[in-house]
Amino acid sequence: MDSLDYKIINALEKNGRVTIKQIAEECFISSPSVSSRIQNLEKQGFISGYQVILDYQKLGYLIKAYIHIAVNAKDKKEFYQSISKTPNVVECDCITGEYSMLLKVYFKNTNELDEYINELQHFGDTKTHIVFSTNVGPRGLEFENM
Repeated sequence: MDSLDYKIINALEKNGRVTIKQIAEECFISSPSVSSRIQNLEKQGFISGYQVILDYQKLGYLIKAYIHIAVNAKDKKEFYQSISKTPNVVECDCITGEYSMLLKVYFKNTNELDEYINELQHFGDTKTHIVFSTNVGPRGLEFENM
């Protein structure tokens, strides 16, 4: 990867709908060159997809929360199968510390969240943090030529 690849990644990360022409103008290279570089970045796995960032509150999902859960290693497979069937879980990270998993979830109200937490406790102890506001993000990293 060179400095142009990093510029392209930064442009796409800021706006996944930016045009090839706009990137070309910003990087002072041709549009076909930008297209080729993007294809190479995708093939090499640096770019794994493109995603829309939704405003869940406007869609009626008023509760954003993070749930820590202590899942026993022998239960991980069943746990992953269970959460993959729950569309309210938008992210799951296996983490270090007292709890082994961290879930990012969205629910329409606290009653739905409470019901889901009760289901999760089948897998282990939980600790939940409800988000009041998000002042930064979601955003990506700003890359410099490394």
